[in-house]
Amino acid sequence: MTLAFVFPGQGSQSVGMGSELFDNFAAAREVFGEVNEVLGLDLLRLMREGPEADLTLTENAQPALMAVSLAVVRVLKADFGVDVSEAAFCAGHSLGEYSALAAMEVLTLADAARLLKLRGQAMQRAVPVGQGAMAALIGAKADLALAEVACEAGRAAGVVVVANDNNAGQVVISGEKAAVDLAVEKAKELGAKAMLLNVSAPFHSPLMQPAAEEMAEALSKINFRDPQSVLVANVTAQPVGDKAQVAPLLVEQVTGRVRWRESVQWLAQDGGVTQFAELGAGKVLTGMIKRLAPGCEAVALNGALDFEAFAKSI
Repeated sequence: MTLAFVFPGQGSQSVGMGSELFDNFAAAREVFGEVNEVLGLDLLRLMREGPEADLTLTENAQPALMAVSLAVVRVLKADFGVDVSEAAFCAGHSLGEYSALAAMEVLTLADAARLLKLRGQAMQRAVPVGQGAMAALIGAKADLALAEVACEAGRAAGVVVVANDNNAGQVVISGEKAAVDLAVEKAKELGAKAMLLNVSAPFHSPLMQPAAEEMAEALSKINFRDPQSVLVANVTAQPVGDKAQVAPLLVEQVTGRVRWRESVQWLAQDGGVTQFAELGAGKVLTGMIKRLAPGCEAVALNGALDFEAFAKSI
């Protein structure tokens, strides 16, 4: 059995996340306490109580999701004897890549929290609210080829690109509002369903270049450690085994496409992964993986019963 741990991105957050971990595991309480101290705010209270609008703010959602993922990582090691850093592979969806790097001990928890807070703020600063948009193209016909055609049509009105190639039947586009609207019209003409996403900025598009420049400066000051396992990077869908590659890929990730479909396929085919475990809030990635790699086992680890069953299975 070859195992890969995967870490969710924005959209998996919900009020109440992390509560069971906090209530039942000292290792989780340590993680939440450290993140609160580093950021100088009561992120745990926001996760447990909301309001949802504040939790959904990019600058809060990103470190919050990382904190939940790393709480799971610490609990698995402290209480169930599972060391995530020793896994064959790790991967994370968008901000989840930071969670993966922290789980692999390439980044410290404190650095990951600071970087994600900045990442969220920088992304929000890059484009004024209302000028950008993102839309999900879904359905049997909503593949990468259709999305590319739709974006080409949308460029008559401005910048629009494929932001997330999640799986067959779910592709996300991002860019200037008028261009995204035009691309959505074309996608519908081609037989896909489409819905605008409730996001505050056009993530993973060239419009995020100012945020990429802020992140490049911040990442240049981080002391990365050599990974013990292999990261499969969002923007290349290829393995990363050298710490010198990490910062450039994280910078590129701000404006670049999340190649999640290709990443999972590489892990299952070239990496020989037979089991995926999603660590953190929700089970969005688990659902995607079951469609992308039906021959593999995929589980979401959200609570004590999940942890116990998983530890016994490996």
